[in-house]
Amino acid sequence: MSDFTNKFQYLCMGVFPEPNNEHLRLKALQSYGVLDTLPDIDLDELTVLASEICQSPIALISLLDDKRQWFKSHFGLNTTETPKEQAFCSHAIMQPTELMIINDARFDHRFANNPLVTGNPNIVFYAGVPLVNSEGFPLGTLCVIDRKPRELSEQQQKSLRILAKQVMTQLELKRKVVELEKANSVLEETNEFIRQFALSAAHDIKNPLSSIKMTSQMLQKRLLKSGDTDNLKLVDMSLSSAQKLLNLVDDMLNYSFKPELLTSAQAEIHLHELLERISTMIKVDTGVNITFPTLTQPIYCSTIAVEQIFLNLLTNAIRYNDKAAVEIKIMFEESDHQYHFEVHDNGIGIDNLHLTRIFDKHVTLNKTDRFDQKGTGIGLASVKNLVEKMNGQIVVESEPGLGSIFKFSLGKIKS
Repeated sequence: MSDFTNKFQYLCMGVFPEPNNEHLRLKALQSYGVLDTLPDIDLDELTVLASEICQSPIALISLLDDKRQWFKSHFGLNTTETPKEQAFCSHAIMQPTELMIINDARFDHRFANNPLVTGNPNIVFYAGVPLVNSEGFPLGTLCVIDRKPRELSEQQQKSLRILAKQVMTQLELKRKVVELEKANSVLEETNEFIRQFALSAAHDIKNPLSSIKMTSQMLQKRLLKSGDTDNLKLVDMSLSSAQKLLNLVDDMLNYSFKPELLTSAQAEIHLHELLERISTMIKVDTGVNITFPTLTQPIYCSTIAVEQIFLNLLTNAIRYNDKAAVEIKIMFEESDHQYHFEVHDNGIGIDNLHLTRIFDKHVTLNKTDRFDQKGTGIGLASVKNLVEKMNGQIVVESEPGLGSIFKFSLGKIKS
């Protein structure tokens, strides 16, 4: 009988089994992202070990795809895949918990006319352990092959099962890597979207601020001519605040291209001047009193990060305050490796039940502030993020009706 006749008869026998949930099994296999990948030394070593333990010339890690069996690792066999209808492993995975042993395929009706038996590589003996994942899907087998009839000892069978578990462990680890890479890719895309959104928002904010600045400058000139000193002071404050906000937006635009600079850029900061600048910018009425220490020695941190932290904390201390006279006190001390700050206020305070949630993103504990405006729940989450990126930590102590104390530390950057 010719080789062609053997192949034709074999293909017409209809002996190609498939699990009932084959579409789910194939989906599970695809999730590992392992098909058609480069050789893996860890898996190759397990294949060699299987060959040595079972004293077989051929050992394979075979994965059953839709129309082929593909060898992730192959020892003693040059090819990387064969048609699925010729795969011994197609039969092995039908009983995923069992080791399938064929002592002599030439006398097994399922394989006697198989081209892999009648021709190269002339399989006679086969033993395969299904590679079953954590969801119970058999992905393929770890198998050993010989060109002569034989058996496996109980110890060899046990060892082959153990090696199959090790193969599956390696595949699971590689699937985790694939999942992490996909998640990282999504995260990078999300971060880029946020960066572009922030960039657009900063530009949108900058345009009206520029208009406010120009209008204030025009009004300033008119008031100078008219000698209206009282209103001139208000315009000067408005102009100064607009310029400071424009500078802040410019900084944010610059840092949006290199976000790591936000917390790593070294700068000499004169704390008194910085706090005075922020206080002038946020004090919208005379009922706000902000006190802070007079320091002659500079500190070394990221200027924009420190500005953002204090701008958020001081703004909140004013907004969420129900007293006619708003009192805010800033305290500072220095240790060997950190700067320590405290921001005290006499505001509405925070209930103990909410203290653990105050720094969570999008959490707002009050419907409106003293100006009848609703918060976004982003400010304190951003403060916490900045503080932690600068090797510090932030906590809050509060008593409803009496006020709050925000304590935070920042890691020193050497001068």
